[in-house]
Amino acid sequence: MSKKPEDIFNFSETSDDCIKCGKCIPVCTIHQVNPDETTSPRGFIDLLGAYQQGDLELDKNAKNIFESCFLCTNCVDVCPNSLATDMVIEEVRADIANKFGIAWFKRGFFFLLRNRKIMDFVMKMGFMFKTCALAQDDKDRGLRARFSLPMIKKGRLLPSMVKTSFLNSYPEEIPAPIQEEKNQRIALFIGCLANYNYIGIGDSLVEILKALNIDIFIPKEQLCCSAPAYFTGDVHSVEYMTKKNIEYFESFMDECDAMLIPEATCSAMMKHDWQVFFKNHDMPQWEERAKKVSEKMHMATAWLDDNTPLQQILKDKGKRFDTAVTYHDPCHAKKVQGIYQQPRNLLSPNYPMVEMSDSDRCCGFGGVTLQTEKFHFAELAGIPKAAMIKETKAHYVSAECSACRMQLSEAMNNADVETIFKNPLELIAESLKD
Repeated sequence: MSKKPEDIFNFSETSDDCIKCGKCIPVCTIHQVNPDETTSPRGFIDLLGAYQQGDLELDKNAKNIFESCFLCTNCVDVCPNSLATDMVIEEVRADIANKFGIAWFKRGFFFLLRNRKIMDFVMKMGFMFKTCALAQDDKDRGLRARFSLPMIKKGRLLPSMVKTSFLNSYPEEIPAPIQEEKNQRIALFIGCLANYNYIGIGDSLVEILKALNIDIFIPKEQLCCSAPAYFTGDVHSVEYMTKKNIEYFESFMDECDAMLIPEATCSAMMKHDWQVFFKNHDMPQWEERAKKVSEKMHMATAWLDDNTPLQQILKDKGKRFDTAVTYHDPCHAKKVQGIYQQPRNLLSPNYPMVEMSDSDRCCGFGGVTLQTEKFHFAELAGIPKAAMIKETKAHYVSAECSACRMQLSEAMNNADVETIFKNPLELIAESLKD
């Protein structure tokens, strides 16, 4: 059903502040692959103002336009008024979901994200029967679809699957190798892709923290950060998962020095978007609780570089690999959190670093909708990124984001690029081995 005019989010506040300067257009990911004024940040903003004022019907055409945004935040980064275009798009997607409903496969996916034990069972079954529909990629980048599946065409590269998730592979408490008078105690939030698909990320982070003689706490009841649901407009799932996580984190956060998150999108969601969500939905108490738990949350490489002697330890190791690394800056790391130098600081002591021509350019992941109904846009966005990576001739491309890993692996596969994706933590852990 449609909302009454008085219940619509105040999109005009953003629309009225837009000076239509056009600085956002050259950097907009969707405009780069679909050059139409309507699919540009100032186009989105103008249409949202018209929607609130009753001059635009939220019909299927408007739905199609608003669902094409990649939420890369490039526009926010260059806007002279710092207008939160991503935030207003997220809010109108909630209206879209309210009016048109959410596709059955998305509802099923979000149900699994809300129910960890059921997700564990489904993923284990997926691992057991994966060869029926999927084949291992010859470069070990993931799994290829043997035939066309719902929303997935034949040959598409999908993340690997594992028999046991990261959270189920370790005890909750992992004491530091040497118990001192006061060891630091670090909690880990792993993220769904790293938990079920790219478990080498969590394994590597555990090894790094052991090398730093840090006590590790792995909270087993953590749920998804809710970013997939938030970017799709599923308000119910977002509210459920954020509140459950906050209540759980409050039970142990005072006993931890920090919570490390090896995923840019999860980190940005938990540190920034949780508070935005509660503010926009008039839940000030939850906004304050989200702010408090976020104070100890950090992207893993940022905290490791800023708060530990890891960089010096890596230098002292003296290892020097001849496999060059190029670094891709995830949108939710550099633009949302200002994190880009720290992972490079931790990689450069042991790997030759070569910068690609535009490390800031969005890889084109874009969320659940862009990876399903609108995957043709994601494919187009991945083409120039794959070309940049190929030009570097690097053996590895690295980014602290599994969504980028999934998207870039597909893009490189389609472009016959030999470069392999590795999370920086995986490369750092390799440098620490004797």
